[in-house]
Amino acid sequence: MNYNGNKAENVKIAYIGGGSRGWAWGLMSDLASADDMSGEVYLYDIDYEAAMHNEIIGNKYNTLPDAKSVWNYHAAKTASEALTGADFVVISILPGTFDEMESDVHTPEKYGIYQSVGDTSGPGGIVRAMRTVPMFEEIGENIKKYCPNAWVINYTNPMTLCVRTLYRVFPEIKAFGCCHEVFGTQKVLAQALESICGIKDVDRSEIKVNPVAVNHFTWLTEANYKNMDLFPVYREFADKYFEEGYTDNLDTNWMNNMFECAQRVKLDLFRKYGYIAAAGDRHLAEFCEGKWYLKDPETVREWKFGLTTVEWRKNNLKKRLQKSEDLRSGKEELKIDCTGEEGVAQMRALLGLSELVTNVNMPNMGQIPNLPIGAVVETNAVFRSDKVTPVMAGNIPEEIYALVARICASQEALNSAIAERDTHKIFNVFANDPLVTCSMDEAKELFKEMVNNTKEYLTSYDLSNL
Repeated sequence: MNYNGNKAENVKIAYIGGGSRGWAWGLMSDLASADDMSGEVYLYDIDYEAAMHNEIIGNKYNTLPDAKSVWNYHAAKTASEALTGADFVVISILPGTFDEMESDVHTPEKYGIYQSVGDTSGPGGIVRAMRTVPMFEEIGENIKKYCPNAWVINYTNPMTLCVRTLYRVFPEIKAFGCCHEVFGTQKVLAQALESICGIKDVDRSEIKVNPVAVNHFTWLTEANYKNMDLFPVYREFADKYFEEGYTDNLDTNWMNNMFECAQRVKLDLFRKYGYIAAAGDRHLAEFCEGKWYLKDPETVREWKFGLTTVEWRKNNLKKRLQKSEDLRSGKEELKIDCTGEEGVAQMRALLGLSELVTNVNMPNMGQIPNLPIGAVVETNAVFRSDKVTPVMAGNIPEEIYALVARICASQEALNSAIAERDTHKIFNVFANDPLVTCSMDEAKELFKEMVNNTKEYLTSYDLSNL
């Protein structure tokens, strides 16, 4: 990498999971929109053919008339080829296949346990972590070996365990986890401003917030628009829309979209605890007691969010595979359309081209004093030249401390148990999860079945004593 005036040139980005049919295309579009950096992107994926396809698509962005920079894409056959000399490493992988995820999400339904996502918490998130952590141990070791000074941006779930693993394997790593859930809550606050105060066209970046807690169960202890405290506005918004939910921004068929919601879970948690839950309802519900919002599909419908089935994900994958073919062949036209993700903005700031404050997941160095030091937490951080400094966010308020501390403690226990490959300790975390509402004997049966369904990816564990 080198600098030419106010531009960073010859930047090398290694994309682990570079055969992605979605995230990778978004990164390509965002990179093409940056006019002050350029370089090479190496796409490494266990599916080399998929990475080759993305190499073709990525290089096509350079031919678009509105491309502001040139990025040369290369499919890498080995991790060393992708990582050696990298300035940035982006990690976005699917740990296993959708067949394994199908077991994660739907096997618990036999025991009356429903999950709206199943990739972070609950029985599905725990078993997914068992697959994911060994992969991240290897990724961390490779980063230590081939590009120890690179900045590492993780998008993979379970976010907390992934980032925790990278630091456990390579304590000096410069890594953080990115999640857009807080962005969505900023947009809800902008909608509250319009609905309650008549203030229109507020961009979510104008809503200044103080996020605390852990990924996908993040809370806002402060929210402001210019000099206006938004908590009274949000309280009025919650009272106005709680019963029916806020759907003014949704089309008439929104209930058929598994990712849309009417914000009723978010509003309910605010009315209960007085702080703004800052993730989508699908994620928030999974950190609460299993019978609150996920008792059964009927309860989910009453709260007006969706259970994202793996069948839907499989069908969506078929569509994305077709889109990949259409983009390569030219049947579908490429467009530069900024995603709203902040990965490229973070890179620019780390290269000294700008400054940025945004929410990230990093080990707790005291930014949340009443959570364990070293646990991965989500707060704001300041991005400057080759530096990410977490913002001192303050204590978790006592009203929500028990909720958050339980989750954080479970994540810490799971981190240790998986590092030791101790299935007995892993099961203890599994059985104590808020969503596991069945008996202990049933929990043991469920754990054994779920683990056996994904044993192809659990070769480093001794499963004989299950």
